[in-house]
Amino acid sequence: MDTPIKLSGIVLFIVLFVGCNSNDEKMDSLVKIHTSLGDITVLLFEDTPLHKESFLSMAKEGIYDSTTFHRVIKNFMIQGGDVASNPITIGSGFSNESKRLIPAEITTHHLHAKGALAAARQPDNVNPDRKSSTQFYIVHGRTYSEKEMHTDLSKLNYAAGIYLQSEANLTLRDTLFSMQEQGRMDELQQILINLKEEIAAYTAMNLDKTATPEQVALYTAVGGYPPLDFEYTVFGQVVEGLDVVDKIAIVQTGEADRPVSDVIITMEVIEMPKTEITAKYGYEYPVIKVDK
Repeated sequence: MDTPIKLSGIVLFIVLFVGCNSNDEKMDSLVKIHTSLGDITVLLFEDTPLHKESFLSMAKEGIYDSTTFHRVIKNFMIQGGDVASNPITIGSGFSNESKRLIPAEITTHHLHAKGALAAARQPDNVNPDRKSSTQFYIVHGRTYSEKEMHTDLSKLNYAAGIYLQSEANLTLRDTLFSMQEQGRMDELQQILINLKEEIAAYTAMNLDKTATPEQVALYTAVGGYPPLDFEYTVFGQVVEGLDVVDKIAIVQTGEADRPVSDVIITMEVIEMPKTEITAKYGYEYPVIKVDK
C-alpha cells in the first residue's frame, strides 16, 4: 500500500475543503419506474456506460412510458420495455428504438442477484456478439442451496428424463409429472437435486458445474437467477421497491407469460448527489483506482 504524503496544515485544509465540495457535487441519475402496483427505483452502473446512457435517454424522452411488464415469470424475472408493440408509441418514431442494438457490457462482477436490472437480447445463434435490445428485465429469482450452485441444472433435467424411463422409476416419474401439472416446480427440482448422484451414476453423466465463491455466497443468501450469469448485460439494480417486484412477479399470467391485467410503466429520472444516494439507499459506489 502506498504511504500517504503528509501536507502542511494550510494546504491540507484547502485540499479537504475543495475535495468535500467536489464530492458533494458529484451527481448521479436514478430511474423511478411507476406501476399500478407501486414504484421501483433503479440505480444504473457506471461501468456499463452504453446501457446506462440508452436507458436514461429513453426514460427521459418518455419512450418507455405506457409500455408494460409484458412477460412475468415467478422466481425468474419480470420483463418490460417492448416499445415496438406499444400501441401508444407505434407510429411516433419511438418504435424504431426497438431496433437499437447496444454492444454487450457483460462483466464478471455484476451478477443476476434479486433486483438486478439487465438487458434482454436475441439468443447466441442469431446474435453471437450478445448485443442487447432496449427491452429490459428485473430479476425476481429465489435462493439456492450450495448443492444447487454446484449442479448444472439443465444437464440434470436432461439426465433425469433418461433416468425416469427406467421401469424401476416409473412411479417416481408419474409423481413428478403430477407435480409439474400442479406447478410445483421448486419441489420437483429439489427432488432431482437430492437424486443428483444417483442420476449421474445411472446416466454416466457429469452433472457438476463450477460456481465462484461470490456466486455461492450471493445466491444462497440473497437469491436471484444464476443460470444467466455472464450471458447477459447486468447494468443496474433495484435500490427501492423490491416488494413491488415481488408483487408483479406473482400476478396472474396467460399466454406467453403475459399478465392478464396490464402492469403499465411510466418512468421518471431523478438527479441526486452520490453521497445522498449512499445515505438514502445504502449503495456504496466502487472506488476507482488510478494507476500512478
